[in-house]
Amino acid sequence: MSAPADALDPVRRGRLFAAVAGVVVLFLAASSVPSPLYVVYQAQWGFSAATLTVVFAVYVLFLLASLLVVGGLSDHVGRRPVLAVALVVQTAAVVLFLVATSVTMLLVARAVQGAATGAAITAMAATLVDLHPRRAGLANAATPLIGLALGALGCGLLVEYAPAPTRLVWIVLLAGFAVVAVVLAVLPETAARRSGALASLRPRVRIPAGLRTDVLAITPVLAASWALGGLYLSLGPSVAAELLGLRSHVVGGVVVTLLCGVGAATAVVAFRRTPESLLAPAGGLLAAGTLITLSGLVLGSPLTSVVGTVVAGLGFGSASLACFGTLARIAAPENRGELMAVAYTIAYTAFSVPAVIAGMATVRVGLRPVAEAYGLVVVALGVIAVVTRALVLRARRHAAPECVEA
Repeated sequence: MSAPADALDPVRRGRLFAAVAGVVVLFLAASSVPSPLYVVYQAQWGFSAATLTVVFAVYVLFLLASLLVVGGLSDHVGRRPVLAVALVVQTAAVVLFLVATSVTMLLVARAVQGAATGAAITAMAATLVDLHPRRAGLANAATPLIGLALGALGCGLLVEYAPAPTRLVWIVLLAGFAVVAVVLAVLPETAARRSGALASLRPRVRIPAGLRTDVLAITPVLAASWALGGLYLSLGPSVAAELLGLRSHVVGGVVVTLLCGVGAATAVVAFRRTPESLLAPAGGLLAAGTLITLSGLVLGSPLTSVVGTVVAGLGFGSASLACFGTLARIAAPENRGELMAVAYTIAYTAFSVPAVIAGMATVRVGLRPVAEAYGLVVVALGVIAVVTRALVLRARRHAAPECVEA
């Protein structure tokens, strides 16, 4: 059964595609806004680095729970109902941040935000594929990176130069989500309704039959790239301030923006490359860039770390395009939400688990050894991605003659 998006005229479909891509940017921007604010909250409320780790872990826990429970729901009830509920929950989270006066309220706000983001991100990714399968790979690769970059940099600038740093950014986001409500009001349903909605709420990670080989092929580089993102969002601002002596609030946002911004630009430039051709280069660039960045930390050279971040950003963008380009190609209309939920579950697990462990370890052994160990984990994941891709290609070459003979 074809999705209602098939009946839209090309001009309207293009406008809706751009609007939904903008919604993805805003949701992901909201998720990275707290990163530059954490140091302000710490100064105001006097909580420890261990508490900061708990705040980060709560967000990811609720995001993953949301992915596991409602990640495939939009395949059954439609994209719009899921997005509408996610918008309401996200708006509530922003209001909680706006009025927060304690660590407890911060924890609650971050948990609500995690649940909203997990519900929205898979439905939005699936909607982009519904509207334009060929361009969806690029959009799903670039828009999360653009959102993370804009959220971190924009908040860093507001914290450094604007009044009421813990209030103004949330007011700006509320205005943005009011625009999102208008977008959802004019967005037609792009997915056909199917039975099985209640059954889809059972927490699980299920790769649709026949797609396991494709999904497993992208898993190493997907994990490597998002583990790198977790390193920058969790420890990046602290590393810049404490180990490289760059203490401006703007620098914390620039660290994230440099990685994600270069990544987004790379995805755009490499759009016409086949996703499979990007898998091995992405892993190599992630590993090389992280090694260069670590060298900058050891040498105390911010410039070296900047160069490493740019190289890693090239890998980040290539990895995103390779992974989400593959998913856009293989996802059937009836399982797009479910497949995106699998991908984001892998991504956010790689993003969060090392970051939470690093946060707890920082309290015990210090920031430098933890940052170095975390970086080496990312390097190892990048190398694994390269080796895995080489083994897959080798297996295909060996299998080809057998197929011809048969």
